[in-house]
Amino acid sequence: MAKKYRAIIVDDERLARNDLRLILKNHANIEVLGEASSGQEGLDLIKEVDPDLVFLDIQMPGMNGFDVLEQISSNVRVIFVTAFDEYALRAFEVNALDYLLKPVSDERLLQSIERLEQIPDDEPEQLRELEYHDRLLLKLDTSLGFLKISTIICITSAGDYSEVLCTNKKKVLVHKSMAEWESRLPAAYFNRIHRTTIVNMEYVDRLEEWFNNSYRVYMKGIEEPYVMSRRYVTKLKHKLS
Repeated sequence: MAKKYRAIIVDDERLARNDLRLILKNHANIEVLGEASSGQEGLDLIKEVDPDLVFLDIQMPGMNGFDVLEQISSNVRVIFVTAFDEYALRAFEVNALDYLLKPVSDERLLQSIERLEQIPDDEPEQLRELEYHDRLLLKLDTSLGFLKISTIICITSAGDYSEVLCTNKKKVLVHKSMAEWESRLPAAYFNRIHRTTIVNMEYVDRLEEWFNNSYRVYMKGIEEPYVMSRRYVTKLKHKLS
């Protein structure tokens, strides 16, 4: 029996919402809980109904689709639905499940749903929180190896995988979600600064204020900064207060 998914549609165009809702009727495992006509309404609806899946437009007045994505839980899957193809690369950089161009065909929507169904369920067992000097035996790229937690500088999302940057400046690909890393890494050292980024605070060189109450985070030995989104700035300030 196919798993059922609770979804909402966020789009400022009523006809686009109607068209998508109509085509979703062909997929019995997708239950549309509601619609929103703006980014802020979408955020409010997400908090109210806690969906599994959001069909999200990008270009909307005020808060755009990327602004919405930045402020929702990483457990909520997002499929962008837009009339413009120039945002596709950025959409996958922020870990969107898929990117559909309007008008959406049933065949293309089916591909998105199949991709959704291929995502494994979270493991039910609760793994212990790691200590800073622990070592994990992991499949690193294509071979098994030990990863010392204290050598991790930064972890970034890479689809169903995560990319770990270590003090030796090597990057390794690990089959772990950002949610699993966040739940297991020692909270005294590691902080999530963006939907797609976790950093080791021991290697933070400096923070610089950026636009819209966000920050640029400069890491020791790394030229390009990471962005700490507004949502995580608030969380970090609360944690340190």
